[in-house]
Formats: sequence, structure tokens, C-alpha cells
Amino acid sequence: MIASNGEGPYRQAHVDPLAGQRTASDPPWDVYLTGTVFLDIIFTGLDSAPVRGTESWARGMGSSPGGVANMATALARLGLKTSLAAAFGDDHYGEYCWDALEQGEGIDLAPSRTVPGWHSPVTVSMAYEGERTMVSHGHEPPPEEPAPDCPPRARAAVASLTPGVRAPWIAQAASRGTRIFADVGWDDTGRWDLAGLADLAHCEAFLPNAEEAMRYTGADCPRAAAHALAEHVPLAVVTLGAEGAYAVDGRSGESAEVPAIAVEALDPTGAGDVFVAGFVMGTLADWPLSDRLAFAGLTAALSVQEFGGSLSAPGWSEIAAWWRRVQSVDDQDPAALRRYAFLEGLLPEVTRPWPLRRAVPTIGFGRSA
Repeated sequence: MIASNGEGPYRQAHVDPLAGQRTASDPPWDVYLTGTVFLDIIFTGLDSAPVRGTESWARGMGSSPGGVANMATALARLGLKTSLAAAFGDDHYGEYCWDALEQGEGIDLAPSRTVPGWHSPVTVSMAYEGERTMVSHGHEPPPEEPAPDCPPRARAAVASLTPGVRAPWIAQAASRGTRIFADVGWDDTGRWDLAGLADLAHCEAFLPNAEEAMRYTGADCPRAAAHALAEHVPLAVVTLGAEGAYAVDGRSGESAEVPAIAVEALDPTGAGDVFVAGFVMGTLADWPLSDRLAFAGLTAALSVQEFGGSLSAPGWSEIAAWWRRVQSVDDQDPAALRRYAFLEGLLPEVTRPWPLRRAVPTIGFGRSA
């Protein structure tokens, strides 16, 4: 495994990973997605869990759009033209999230709507002793919000599958040539019926974690589960936590496995979203399967070294700074370095040292920071 051995705002380098593939007939967007945007408020630097009846002071705090915004931000920071359909509250929180995504990240919000009389869902996250505690509050948006009847044309879309529920936009997008990448949440019903994931039939790739994959297939190990899933979807990718990830291409029979990168994890929020974003980017760029897995794992590893979800999603400047740093580490494993050599020629020049730190925004400074 590669081991990584430090502030303030900086200008991000722009990289278009699909530059060599773009033509005049391309869809207007690289990736489309839809879901719920939360306002995330993150308290850090707590010495311990809050104790009932006492007041706890945090040494740090940040705020950012969360929920589906984690995925949208991760995609946009990797240089993909990203379009998001989401409901936004008509409160200050909703205005802040809209501005942060549209103006700060360059995400297209044309399919999104501000819902009158609906306040933004909020999650407060408290990080301490390597753990996190979250409290969320929100109300269901009107049923017609936010997914449009006709999703915009895009190269790819990211969907979260729900057992027993069809999302009409998925089939519609797939019928227009959009490649669907899907993850899935925990099945609270306990049935774990793969047939209940009806929209899986429209998917290019399915990316569950190891526990989800084994429960849906009945396999006794994640790798066997990936092979079983590849009988139902062209590409099955199973994340293995600290062990990395394993993927099977059901069309060619190819499989690939890449170990995780050793990092000091501060906050896992959004890491799964960042992994999917990295894999989508590598797939659209037509990279080999093992390189896609390696890149997705790298972006996820970089994200857990920062607090927050969308706050921690890495861009190309962070990736370039990491690559320059690991090459300078004494006694680095040559085989591990060769695994990421495909990044050469794509990464921008950076002069700041690793790790680069993004500015942590707050609502109060959102318009001037």
C-alpha cells in the first residue's frame, strides 16, 4: 500500500479528463443525478462525546451542502460537467446551498427547484476520538419535486436504488443512451431481494459495499458476491473498506482488485460518494478496470483525511499534490507507485505542499470568502 506522510484557500487547477473525447454532438452534461440536498454543519475538535446536561465547545466548525451534494461536488471537482436535480428550501440555508453548488462548484442547477414554504433538511455532525455522531432534521418535499419528467441528456447518471421502488427517470435516461451507475442503501425491510431492485436492469454498473453485496447475493465472501452480481449487471464493483475494492466485468469476464491506500482517516462522511465519482470519471475516460478502481480508491482515501462530505471531495490539485508527495517518500513501494503511474501526463503542476487544505466555508462568510 502507498503511505502518505500540509493551509488556507488556493486556486484550483482545472483538468478536463474527457478533453480528448469531446465532440460537437456530445450531450450537454457528463453526469446527471438527483436527490436530497442537506445543509451539513460539522463540529470538529471535540475531546469527547457530548455529555447530557453539559456544554461542549468544539475547536473547529464548517458548513457545506451535503446529501446528494456530496456526489455532485465530487464529480464537478474531477472536471465532469455535472447537472443536479434537487429540491431547495426557500430559507437562507437553501440559498446558501444553491450558491455554494452553482457559483462555488459550477454545478448546473437548471433541473432544480426552490420549494416555497419548505425549509432545508439539516444534519449536524460531531467528530471526536475518530468517531462521529450525527443528528438530522427535515420534512419530505412535495412529491413532484425535484426530479424532472424528462432528465437532461448526459453521458452518465448516478442513481441510488431503493428496494421495491422504480424511479421512472432511470429507464428514460438509459433509453437515451445515458450510462447508469448505481449504489444502494441498507435494506431496512431485511428482505435483501435482488429482484426488488427493478432498476438494476437499466444499469451499466452497480457499486454496493461488501456487506450489501453479500446480503443481496447470499455469497459468503465479497468477491464471490461480485461475480454473482455480474450475472445481473454489466459491471459489479464491491467496496471492501480498508481492503480496497474488487470489480468484475460481466461482459468480458475480467476482474480486478486494488488495495486501499494507508491514510489517517478523520471523517468517512461522503467517502462512498467520492469513490463512485472517481469510478464514473475513469469509466467515461475509458481507463482500464484496474486503473478505475485505483483512482476511485485514491479519491476516497484523500477525502477521509478531511472533515465533512462535499468539503473533503478532492480536486485535481489535491491529487497532484498527493502524487508529488508520495513519490518523495523514502522506501516507497515501487510496485505501489507503478499502480498510479497512469496519472502522469494528466495531473496539473502544483507548487503548494501536501496536504492542500481547502477553505472551510461558513454561512456568514459564504458570499465574500
